[in-house]
Amino acid sequence: MLKVKIMKPSLPQGTRDFDAATLRRRKYIIDSIKEIFELYGFEPLETPSMENLETLMGKYGEEGDKLIFKILNNGLDNPVKKENARKDFENILSGKNEKSITERALRYDLTIPFARYMAMNMGKLTLPYKRYQIQPVWRADRPQKGRYREFLQCDADIAGTYSLIADVELAEIYAAVFKNLKIDVDLKINSRKILYALAEACGSVNNMNLITIAIDKLEKIGIEKVKDELKVNGLSDLNISLIEKYIRIEGSNSEKLEKIESIVGMSQTGKKGIEELKYILQYLNNKDSKQTINLDFTLARGLNYYTGTIYEVKAKNVRMGSIGGGGRYDDLTGLFGVPDLPGVGISFGLDRIYDVMEELNLFPESINRSTKILFFNLGEKESAHSFRLMQKLRSEKISCELFYENLKLEKQFKYATKKSISYAIIIGSKEIAEQTCVIKNLVTGEQKTISENEIATFFEV
Repeated sequence: MLKVKIMKPSLPQGTRDFDAATLRRRKYIIDSIKEIFELYGFEPLETPSMENLETLMGKYGEEGDKLIFKILNNGLDNPVKKENARKDFENILSGKNEKSITERALRYDLTIPFARYMAMNMGKLTLPYKRYQIQPVWRADRPQKGRYREFLQCDADIAGTYSLIADVELAEIYAAVFKNLKIDVDLKINSRKILYALAEACGSVNNMNLITIAIDKLEKIGIEKVKDELKVNGLSDLNISLIEKYIRIEGSNSEKLEKIESIVGMSQTGKKGIEELKYILQYLNNKDSKQTINLDFTLARGLNYYTGTIYEVKAKNVRMGSIGGGGRYDDLTGLFGVPDLPGVGISFGLDRIYDVMEELNLFPESINRSTKILFFNLGEKESAHSFRLMQKLRSEKISCELFYENLKLEKQFKYATKKSISYAIIIGSKEIAEQTCVIKNLVTGEQKTISENEIATFFEV
């Protein structure tokens, strides 16, 4: 007889199982976000979990590309060829791409697949095209609190307009969603045009990525280490001094705008960025707006495709990274042969939002209840009678269960308590004869006897 090896069950690092309570809470967040998306006229979209590798590579900067999960070629159509496998795998491990090993990858975010979809379906879409997408993405990142290798993103994008009203609307969407979820947030805004102008002021736009990547690490490593990183990357002391002056800008939004003009206001790109930020702030910082927004020139968001406005949202009173972010990308589909299609989009980090709400105890208690009523099982005849009544309630959209076995009432009560069921219906031989039932409120302990015909009406109230 073959001896079966018993394996200890485990999960890949950075992934999770979700029980019923967790899924209900996640659904609560998703439904809250969807409600606002739909209110603003966005339409749903789904794209495949995997994309061609060439679709994704080169779109997220050097650091982002390293975090893409590549899929090994397999199946009957394109298996890995053994004769070149060793050399090709060595190239893969060194950071190169080899079509003989991998031609596909799990999506890193939802924006690039959205751009690919736009490019493929341009003739069918009504512009501006407003879509939302809620699907998992994968990143080969180091797992930690609030950071997973598989996680859900919730995106909203507006493609086909240069109007900054679209940028304003996305900020208002953030405000509406987090107000509904009762999360107090800090919404920050900057412009990639400002960062581009800073690179110009430092003598070379080729340094923009070096500068933005370093500034993006400011909160984690502090200003002195940012300066060290800039120095290591070849920037002069004069340029580092200018960047430090930029980083240290403080004050109200209007004061920050005045100070930034002295650094990047000579550049046409810088002027444009300042004008755009003023326009957006004018819309948002009025008495009718739901959103208070803060200028933060240290906000860099290193994704290469952003060209204008960039956002970041963080929860107050919680140690957590950003729970939302996005920005404007005025030529994203140009990557796929459809030039000059402007767009702007935002993303919600559902998993981090979940962790924030868990820590702050913001989930309503009511979402933990799925079954409203438990019919107790007092015997074969009684359970058959209860089953018929239960099916009538289900047809009225009232959720209920029948306890399967005729066990002690104590065990049936315990089952109801563990599942947070609010009511028990008890039907014995006496109740069958009288066509009544006993309804017990398991929260308050109140109990009453009513006619069978009144059950549905009782629970509709």
